[in-house]
Amino acid sequence: MIKKAILAFAVLCGAWCGYTLYHTVPQSFSELSPIFDQGIFAAGSGASALLGGLLFGVIGMLVADKVAGRLQTMISAFSRIPMNELAAGTAGLLGGLLLSLLMSPGLLWLGQAGKLMQVGITLLGGYIGLRIGLEKKEELASLWMSGKWSQVAEPEGRRIEEHKILDTSVIIDGRIADICKTGFIEGTIVIPEFVLEELQHIADSSDLLKRNRGRRGLDILNKIQKELEVKVLIYEGDFEEISEVDSKLVKLAKVLQGKVVTNDFNLNKVCELQGVSVLNINDLANAVKPVVLPGEEILVQIIKDGKEHGQGVAYLDDGTMIVVEGGREYIGTMMEVLVTSVLQTSAGRMIFAKPKLLEKAQ
Repeated sequence: MIKKAILAFAVLCGAWCGYTLYHTVPQSFSELSPIFDQGIFAAGSGASALLGGLLFGVIGMLVADKVAGRLQTMISAFSRIPMNELAAGTAGLLGGLLLSLLMSPGLLWLGQAGKLMQVGITLLGGYIGLRIGLEKKEELASLWMSGKWSQVAEPEGRRIEEHKILDTSVIIDGRIADICKTGFIEGTIVIPEFVLEELQHIADSSDLLKRNRGRRGLDILNKIQKELEVKVLIYEGDFEEISEVDSKLVKLAKVLQGKVVTNDFNLNKVCELQGVSVLNINDLANAVKPVVLPGEEILVQIIKDGKEHGQGVAYLDDGTMIVVEGGREYIGTMMEVLVTSVLQTSAGRMIFAKPKLLEKAQ
């Protein structure tokens, strides 16, 4: 659409220029030679206007075709620039140009040399401002999102929408899609482009297990974006000075003032040390598990033997492990056990019990 508009404008401009030139040029050349005052070369003739408009219209179309291609490439390149970089660069450029404009009156006394210096200072000030703006893009983005400007833009009584940033492990895990479906996740789900690249790399792995995990993660993202009623933002920015994906997530959470959603124990600890809010899916899963108190009786099936001598291991429906003292000889059978203690760790909940029949025997 843009290219067609540019071509049409160029043809019209070329035709008008040709029409104007063929009304003036032959009149000037007629003074040099009588041939320019005859036939189609006669000034003001309809043939000269038609020939000029046609020739320059074609020239304008050819030139505009090249220009439109370059312009579309530039527009496409600018559209891929993240908004924080574009805004920071624009602010820095305007600041540099304004500073150079304030310095211009002091150069007027130099005359012509001052005008030349003014051009150089304007170009230099704009470039320096642009570079400073890009270098400080993260601080400027943080200022815009957490400062007074964002607070004024928000209606009174309305909270600023939070960003939930997904890491690779929680996407592959898949439970985040079910959590989003229930409506427990508020705000905007942020999927960084560097996380997508890591998922793509895993999906293209030669290892079958890794390849399946990567493809599962991409399927989960597709489900979140297309099937669930949640806001999804693909963050196209990157932190080229940082190589580790986990460190990039922490940096992005600081810039967006958001929360990292993960089930990675190490990333959880790094976020806590960096002062970044984190939502751990494993902690949520542990929190919603059925509460079992010491002294309660439950019916379980002993599956295998435990680490210690004579122990048997059973599991609840939610996967909680139950260690049954003296339950090794009952492997493969259903039995009632008496809960003796419950141990809560960061890895999950563990229940210790003993067979109920042993309690009766005592």
